[in-house]
Parts: sequence; structure tokens; C-alpha cells
Amino acid sequence: MFRGEKIQLGAVQREYLPKYVEWLNDWEVARFLNPGVAAPFNLEDETAWFENRNKSKDNYVFAILTLEGKLIGNCGLHRVDLKNRSAVFGIFIGDKEYWGKGYGTDATRTLLRFAFAELGLNRIELEVYAFNPRAIRAYEKAGFRRDGVHRQGLYREGKFHDEYIMCILREEWQAGG
Repeated sequence: MFRGEKIQLGAVQREYLPKYVEWLNDWEVARFLNPGVAAPFNLEDETAWFENRNKSKDNYVFAILTLEGKLIGNCGLHRVDLKNRSAVFGIFIGDKEYWGKGYGTDATRTLLRFAFAELGLNRIELEVYAFNPRAIRAYEKAGFRRDGVHRQGLYREGKFHDEYIMCILREEWQAGG
């Protein structure tokens, strides 16, 4: 278990799956996630993901818990490439009571510590939608910088949106972001 100032990252447990399904079916949460998440989820979908998640050695997924142990979200490193020492970062805070209060930033910083100090990675990247300023601020506070943009790369809610590509390098993380 990895601890931050407000959160701890723990193993995803089977008992968390119904809460994940609830969050992934909440449009206020899902609209900020990968385009494939926009479809309804059920417990069978999430159970299949849970049972197959460890078959791939290039993903590290954690439950985000408050220091008191309350489940509030999920984060992970995906497409971990140990040769090139890179990965793709993903996160969501599903419990909206914890939005805008620094929990996402703390989870991001905690996972970056794991990525750089434990896995020895050099580069972590992510994509974020331009209409998600709260997430962009959290990523910037954690040290990510904008690398590029997929102009009008997402069609959501009847219009096209830009997707920002953000990245942090190990040396930037070591320098404090």
C-alpha cells in the first residue's frame, strides 16, 4: 500500500466492483473518461475486467482510498514499457464528494512516486479532454506539462473537443514538478 497526504493506494478488491459499476454508469463521472466508457456497464463487465486484469504484465491498477479506508476512485499505469521506461497514466475519482478537494492531485503524486521511485520509469503521459479543467489543474499541480493536442479528437455531447496530451519526465518529478 502506498500512502499520500490524503489517500492511500491499495489493491482493487472484488467487493469494490459494484461501486465502480455505479460510478462508471454516472454520466457526470463517465463523460471525463475514455470514450469507450460512455456505454452502460454492468457487474459482469467489471467482474471480467477484474478477473483478467493481472494477465497483462503492463498494467498496474490501484484503488484510491481515503486514509480512513473509504473507496473514492481508481488509478493506474497502463501500457508500461520497461524497455523505454514509459507508461500511460489514468485516474478517476468516482465519489463526487471528493471532487475539487485535492484527492486526485494527491493520488496522482502518490502514483508518480511509485512509477519513478519503484518502477524506475522515465516518462509518464496522459490524455485529458479540454472540457475537464479540474483534471488539467490537478495534473499540472502534480508536475505534468502539456506536450501536444489531438485537435477535435473527441466527439462528445454533440460536438468535437480537443484532447490534450500531457507528460512528466523523471527529472521534472525529481525537481518537484
